[in-house]
Amino acid sequence: MTIIDDVHAREVFDSRGNPTVEVEIRCHNARSGRAIVPSGASTGKFEAVELRDGDPNRLQGKGVTRAVKNVNSEIAEVLIGKDAADQQAIDKLLLELDGTPNKSRLGANAILGTSLATAYASAEALGQSPVKRFADIWAAFLPLESKQNRNRTSLLGQSLQLPLPMVNMISGGLHAGRNLDFQDFLILPVGATSYRQALEWIVTCYHQLGKTLNQYGHEGTLTGDEGGYGPKLSGNSDAINYILEAIEKSGLEPGHDIAIGLDVASTHFYDADSQTYHLNATGDAALSSSDVIDLLEEWTDQFPIVSIEDGLAEEDWTGWQELTARLGNRVQLIGDDLFVTNAKRLQQGIENNVANSVLIKLNQIGTLTETLEALKLALEHDYWPVISARSGETEDTTIADLVVATGAGQLKVGSVSQSERLAKYNQLLRLEEQLGENAAYHGGTIFQDAKK
Repeated sequence: MTIIDDVHAREVFDSRGNPTVEVEIRCHNARSGRAIVPSGASTGKFEAVELRDGDPNRLQGKGVTRAVKNVNSEIAEVLIGKDAADQQAIDKLLLELDGTPNKSRLGANAILGTSLATAYASAEALGQSPVKRFADIWAAFLPLESKQNRNRTSLLGQSLQLPLPMVNMISGGLHAGRNLDFQDFLILPVGATSYRQALEWIVTCYHQLGKTLNQYGHEGTLTGDEGGYGPKLSGNSDAINYILEAIEKSGLEPGHDIAIGLDVASTHFYDADSQTYHLNATGDAALSSSDVIDLLEEWTDQFPIVSIEDGLAEEDWTGWQELTARLGNRVQLIGDDLFVTNAKRLQQGIENNVANSVLIKLNQIGTLTETLEALKLALEHDYWPVISARSGETEDTTIADLVVATGAGQLKVGSVSQSERLAKYNQLLRLEEQLGENAAYHGGTIFQDAKK
């Protein structure tokens, strides 16, 4: 029986010590399913609305008791008696109940917690593991209809597979007190032949990077929100050079074994009025979109960069077209703030030849169904999907199960030094062991269509 008997939410805390929503749902004669909602610091303005209390006398106004109350009252009243196994019907019901285009009435945090807890509750009632349940839910979105030749994504979306990890090594921007302009400097173990080997390489490089930073008199211990080191460096390119040195000291070859990824998060140094970018590294200079693209192209020539996220701002569509024309056949260009896991914005990008990849964040859009719709749209139009955590994370491991279940191919979680991040990485180790030959690992071969 997958009929919902009970719905209950509570206020818990995320990795930054901020309140967030946890929802438990129980089907008849089954154990409860539970989900916790993450929260971002670097948020795009087109994201679904996270409902906060706004009471300055409690938890800096960040309490979520209003969202919790919405789950325990309106949402619970509508969901009790409904079939948890029909995920799309449940999510549609939640959207209709909220009635706003951005989930601002009930709160995207209330709605997402309920949506995911429903999936976990149905898994408990059906005696399924979470990854099997998510795979069954994803199956309802298959087969994928190829809207164009699927070169980049031909290995993705069809079956269970372990993801290529994209891992934060050095943090800047809003994740580390703006010590650097760019938000994340990441590594991708493109040469690894298994998920376990990929993770071992990452951990080795991470610890070696800490030693390297200390050797040069930089802080190799303090970390940002996502566990990446947060040193005060003289410039953005210094971060890449230290990472490359750490890779080599780890006995690995930059480019062949380990590639570099950037999360530029450029919206946060973009002036919409003047349509210019302002980097601390370049002083008072006002940079055009083309100037920023020149820098990114220069770095792509100089360094083994395979992925660039939010290279331009969320409303700089013309600049994004130029960026895609110049670098789109060489590297993965990820839209995060640009697309916010929203199928309508992604469709706009597809029609305008903007980007070639999309970051998939559940809480940007607010339901499991809408998340999978964006993922399906991306794959059908040959956009690499990257399932991602948020900077304010929890012990919830949903995205680890989801990335394997959908065969999305890549996972961006953060670094390897904090338990809310390791919870996901460790869950993937369990899944690799449990699924064995039933789950493939394609690793860096998913980038074989990019021309370096």
